[in-house]
Amino acid sequence: MMELHPAKILVLKSGWLTTVQDLGRYGRQHCGVSVSGVMDSFSTIVANRLVGNPDQAAVLECTLKGPELQFEQDTVVAITGADLSPTIDGHNAPTWECILIPHGSRLHFGLPRAGARAYLAVAGGFEVPLVMDSRSTHWASETGGHHGRPLKSGDVLYGGQAGPSVTQRIGTGLPGSLHPHYERSVTLHIIPGPQYDFFANHSITALTETSYTVSPQSDRMGYRLAGPKIARTDSDQFISDGTAMGALQVPSDGQPILLMADRQTTGGYPKIAVVSSADLPLAAQLTPGDRINFILCTVAHAQTLLRTHRARLDAALPPSDRLHT
Repeated sequence: MMELHPAKILVLKSGWLTTVQDLGRYGRQHCGVSVSGVMDSFSTIVANRLVGNPDQAAVLECTLKGPELQFEQDTVVAITGADLSPTIDGHNAPTWECILIPHGSRLHFGLPRAGARAYLAVAGGFEVPLVMDSRSTHWASETGGHHGRPLKSGDVLYGGQAGPSVTQRIGTGLPGSLHPHYERSVTLHIIPGPQYDFFANHSITALTETSYTVSPQSDRMGYRLAGPKIARTDSDQFISDGTAMGALQVPSDGQPILLMADRQTTGGYPKIAVVSSADLPLAAQLTPGDRINFILCTVAHAQTLLRTHRARLDAALPPSDRLHT
């Protein structure tokens, strides 16, 4: 059995926005601390399970143009999420699969073919300090991750200790039937938000019967959407309340904002709807110019969607506490 040492990875090129992330820094929004974390939880969980990590293990989130990395140790990895044309020493690298990168090899990401964000997991997870129980990077506050910022050329990353039989997982992949398909137009299920009743009926119709376009003024904090204006029934001011990933806020100009991972902890704009958790991974892969259609559904239906997605994933790739490693 091959003995693996903890990974040591040199950052030769940083890419456009490459950060260390995990599933988020929960439980501190009341203190003004953003949840942050990965944009696409599905791709992250799959990558971690493929290499035998807990779901919460830290990964690299690579946005549109990924980094170039040199591996100083034999390292078991998985690449999921967007297709950013990954290659290892010039050869196409498999995605959605557990693979071995030999020591001295270089992983390079090229042009994006589909989606916006790719995820790289290494067996043992990326070792950066825990900050408030999370390794996620929140760039705006310089919190967590690798020195609180995106990666830059010359950085050195380290992995944790891989499981004793992780090499037996090499070649394991996510069944093709579970691979997400990233399109330039998506349909997202929404449930009524906490201020749903403050909007005119024709605004609800506009939201669900026409398309919205992701504007260039979009980032990890939120997507500004361009489309029919959403009108309120009055101009009452709201006391700021808590935010959630997927919430659709409507500012005074009537153009909705889809809040994402780095959202503010509270907001004073009314929230007309919230995107189903099951659909958020697809939303995470959108880029400016992509189009969104919204379908209104019940909370019960949104819960059924999420349970179904999780059950299918658990059946294909059980969590690490159910793996024989």
